[in-house]
Amino acid sequence: MEKFKLRPDEDYIELNNLLKTFGWVATGGEAKIRIDNGEVTVNGEVETRRRKKMKVGDVVRFEGKKGQVE
Repeated sequence: MEKFKLRPDEDYIELNNLLKTFGWVATGGEAKIRIDNGEVTVNGEVETRRRKKMKVGDVVRFEGKKGQVE
C-alpha cells in the first residue's frame, strides 16, 4: 500500500490530485476520465466526485493498487 502524508498546513488532497501524486495516472485529464468511469473506489465505495476531499485515513483503490492518506 502506498502512503501519502498531508503537510501540517493541509486538511485534505483532492482525489484527482492524489491519483496523479501516486503516479497512477499520467495527467489530470486521465484522472478525471477514470474517476468519471467509476474505476476508482474510496473506502470501499465507487467514487465519481473528481475533487473529493481525501482526508487522513481515507483509502483509495485503482487498478489493483491501494493507497492511503496519512
